[in-house]
Amino acid sequence: MSMTVSQSHLNHLEEEAIFILREVAASFERPALLFSGGKDSCVVLRLAEKAFKTRVSGNEFKGRLPFPLLHVDTGHNFPEVIEFRDRRVEEMGERLVVGHLEDSIARGTVRLSHPLESRNGHQTVALLEAIEEHRFDVLIGGARRDEEKARAKERIFSHRDSFGQWQPKEQRPELWNLFNTRIRPGEHFRAFPISNWTELDVWLYLARENIPLPSLYYAHERQVIRRKGLLVPLTDVTPPEEGETVETATVRFRTVGDMTCTCPVESDAATASDIVAETLTVTISERGATRMDDRTSEASMERRKKEGYF
Repeated sequence: MSMTVSQSHLNHLEEEAIFILREVAASFERPALLFSGGKDSCVVLRLAEKAFKTRVSGNEFKGRLPFPLLHVDTGHNFPEVIEFRDRRVEEMGERLVVGHLEDSIARGTVRLSHPLESRNGHQTVALLEAIEEHRFDVLIGGARRDEEKARAKERIFSHRDSFGQWQPKEQRPELWNLFNTRIRPGEHFRAFPISNWTELDVWLYLARENIPLPSLYYAHERQVIRRKGLLVPLTDVTPPEEGETVETATVRFRTVGDMTCTCPVESDAATASDIVAETLTVTISERGATRMDDRTSEASMERRKKEGYF
């Protein structure tokens, strides 16, 4: 019975997301789908395949998406994720547009206080520059309302002004699945087809659809540093501080992003089904458990979103 209820729930979420994706394609001239190689963007990519392609068999689809994929590369992404991203795009035969934060640094539009500073917040500049360069009028993203307080405030169709900024008090009503997508020159939208999904829904869908993911999402051994209640991965941009000890632990990532602010959690979950069972018992949101940048203050995400962040 529980499996029947679960599948019925997923079917409803899938239908809603496909409807939203088709609304985006019908309402805008130059959409793009944000694809980082993370689990949420992989789910949205599969939903887009179902919305616009013909399924041949299993994970094989025929046709092309009516929009390109877009990724903002901070230069501090996990190598496993970038390799996965490029391999998936090549397998699918889709077009990938990459906005490089290094280019923004070279142009002087982004200035770092020190070389190892977290680049996560600076993605906003590179993202807005990519939007302006390619004249995108809507970006499709994998944000979910259960991730964080600021994201819980956001509409499915999130209006951004001519500066790329989000104004929480000026969002448009979304009644009876009717969306106001009108924009003035220079404005754009962010569309979130899986807004109503939870982390558990995502993993149930990943398991059901057998969607490939970067290996980081599953249990593996990694050198980490215990810092402020988090497990900081040992990398070139996150070295140990004075007095800290490096240890090897069995971990997995609940979310992936800039290496300077994304942490794994201890886990033995080696399959999507294992992670479903594990997710049923957690009490801390994935960003709360794994993101150093969101611990600076409760308003840190909302501030970044007002500036144009994902």
